[in-house]
Amino acid sequence: MKNIKTPFINGKFLYYAFIAGGNQILKNQVEINRINIFPVNDKDTGTNLASTVRSVIDNIKPHKSYKTTVSNIADAALIGARGNSGVIFAQFLHGLNRETINKPIITLNEFAESVKKSIPYIYEAVANPIEGTMLTVIKEWSDFLNSKKDAIYDFADVIIDSFAVLEKSLAETNTKLKALSKSDFVDAGAKGFVLFMEGIIGFIKNRNIRNLVVDASENISLVHSYDLTEDEISFRFCTEAIIKNMTQSKSELQKFLSQNGDSVVVAGSESICRIHVHTNKPAELFHQLKEVGTITFQKVDDMVRQQEAVSKRKWNIALVTDSTCDLSQDLIDLYQINMVPINLNFGDSHYLDKVTIQPNQFYDLLDTESEFPKTSQINEQTFTNLYSHLASHYDAIIAVHLSGQFSGTYSNSVKAGERISKEFEKPIYVIDSKNLSGALGLLVLKAAQKIGAGESVESIVNTLKKDVLQSKIFVSVRDLQSMIRGGRVSRPKGIIASALGLNPVISMDKNGKSLLFGNTFSQQASLKKIFKHIEQISRRKTIWNYIILHAHNSEGAQLVESKMFEMTGIKPVSVVNISPVIGMHAGNGALAVSLLFNN
Repeated sequence: MKNIKTPFINGKFLYYAFIAGGNQILKNQVEINRINIFPVNDKDTGTNLASTVRSVIDNIKPHKSYKTTVSNIADAALIGARGNSGVIFAQFLHGLNRETINKPIITLNEFAESVKKSIPYIYEAVANPIEGTMLTVIKEWSDFLNSKKDAIYDFADVIIDSFAVLEKSLAETNTKLKALSKSDFVDAGAKGFVLFMEGIIGFIKNRNIRNLVVDASENISLVHSYDLTEDEISFRFCTEAIIKNMTQSKSELQKFLSQNGDSVVVAGSESICRIHVHTNKPAELFHQLKEVGTITFQKVDDMVRQQEAVSKRKWNIALVTDSTCDLSQDLIDLYQINMVPINLNFGDSHYLDKVTIQPNQFYDLLDTESEFPKTSQINEQTFTNLYSHLASHYDAIIAVHLSGQFSGTYSNSVKAGERISKEFEKPIYVIDSKNLSGALGLLVLKAAQKIGAGESVESIVNTLKKDVLQSKIFVSVRDLQSMIRGGRVSRPKGIIASALGLNPVISMDKNGKSLLFGNTFSQQASLKKIFKHIEQISRRKTIWNYIILHAHNSEGAQLVESKMFEMTGIKPVSVVNISPVIGMHAGNGALAVSLLFNN
């Protein structure tokens, strides 16, 4: 097809060009993951770039004005940016927006000039800029555009001709970047940008908007077998945040982050800033960042777990749950379980359950803070990012979540699973446990053991669906203060019940709704009621295993453990501090027993 002359471009052209470029990244994210060595060999650059472009694709619409469109793209990319390369790419788009004049259409000369002025933005954003990465490829591409902007009038011809420069620059990353010199790989982030431009050039040549719909049967490259270097990860957690209304400059923030880790990128502006840093202590880092500005978003990825998925995975079925799943960390690590944290907020302070706030810290805050904490569900994008990474390395994924009656987490996981399953053509099963805490933990543990035993994914899922009906939890509440503060019990009723000294026993019904199992006049009496009920069930069913839980009450947990062993002759799988998301309603001092009975 003969190229259509393009003396200028408008917003709609930019919109569809971006979609075409983004689709090319989505199609090749497995390949980008495969070659990811620098800065950390955690094989997620493709997933991170895919997340960044998805944020744009999902959140903007065509607009005829170029300036409006580039502004919308830049904002969406900054919010959805993920990983080192994703944040750098978002910063490039941020610079492009800042350096674009306010016009509905733009010429090649004006475009080339805005790209050139964007280069300092990406270099300044990186604390330690290194050549042979995406930075170099974008800079050399910009140099080519500016060398041609006056000689050739047509926009399309120059962009098409620039691909040879991009390919050459990409090939040279292998020799420029020391970390790549021992491999046959080019830089993964640079490869992502070149693929992005390849998609745009394909659109320029064909101008067929219908082709921009991603075909799930074609959008993933084959996963090749390859040898991995077992690079030691110095800083375990890939940590990101969006900070608004900063009280210090970006350079000051960059310096502070560099003292707490490496791979530091600070993108955006003082009014809204996206940070990226690899660190070992995300909880301490966020505690200090509270003084810098308002943290409206935070994300922490365990790069050791990510590396395990690539080079040390024990099985070919990935297992996912959320942070309301109460299992010991030893079991989570042993079975390589991917746990996604629920969001917790104490006023303006945002935390990630069990990641940037631990149970002991939480219960201390619960007693001392005047404002009762709030939770928010895990959003679809978070699951999309995780499933993209896991689908790059596993044959199938099983996710088991807290009751869908309590949170939208389950439904968001379902939506993300359906999307990524189509993209990767791999099965993703998402199961509503209709329970939570230790009961959820037992279901996850049983699934993990079956994965370890080599059972098929279909067999495991079928068993899990039956086991959901055999899982139980009984919670003994020490007092009603947290339930009253959290609105689970109305204040008038709560005051009356407290005055009478009532201690409720909470359980779950078969539909995943909370159930008042009974009232007693002391926690000791409520525990006796729980033990009696467990004995009655045990006459009809055998116990597969159980977990004891407590809210900052280890002494009480020891007494429950002793009684349960006396009754069953079985030691519990775990004795754990109950998930803060659950404990916030049960209250400090609560005790619980979760059981899974055999079918």
